[in-house]
Amino acid sequence: QVQLVESGGGSVQAGGSLRLSCAASGYTAGPYCMGWFRQAPGKEREGVAAIYTGIGSTYYADSVKGRFTISQDNAQNTLYLQMNSLKPEDTAMYYCAARRDGGYCYSLMSKYVDDWGQGTQVTVSS
Repeated sequence: QVQLVESGGGSVQAGGSLRLSCAASGYTAGPYCMGWFRQAPGKEREGVAAIYTGIGSTYYADSVKGRFTISQDNAQNTLYLQMNSLKPEDTAMYYCAARRDGGYCYSLMSKYVDDWGQGTQVTVSS
C-alpha cells in the first residue's frame, strides 16, 4: 500500500522559512511525478510545485516562484519543499501528492493526482 507522509509544518512569522518533507513508501515503481498542493480555509486546493522524479524538471505556481524550491532525495524516497520569504497568504494545509505515471506533472492540477498525503499545517503570521 502506497503512503505519503508529510512533516515539517508549523508556525512562522512573515519573512521566515520552513522546510516540508514527504516520505514516500509502498511504490513498486516511481512515482514519476511528485508535488505539493495547498488548501486554505474556504479556498480550493491549488498546486504549488511539482517535480518529474526521473529527470528532475520542476514546475512552480506563479505565486511561489523565487521563494519556494522543490527537491528530492531519491535514495531516501523523500520529497522536500523549501519555503523562504513566507507571507501570510501562504498559510494553508500543505499536501504531498504523487502521479504514478508522471502524466501532466507540469499542470499542478489536483485532478491528475493519484495519491495524497494527510497534510501538514503551515501558518504565517504578519
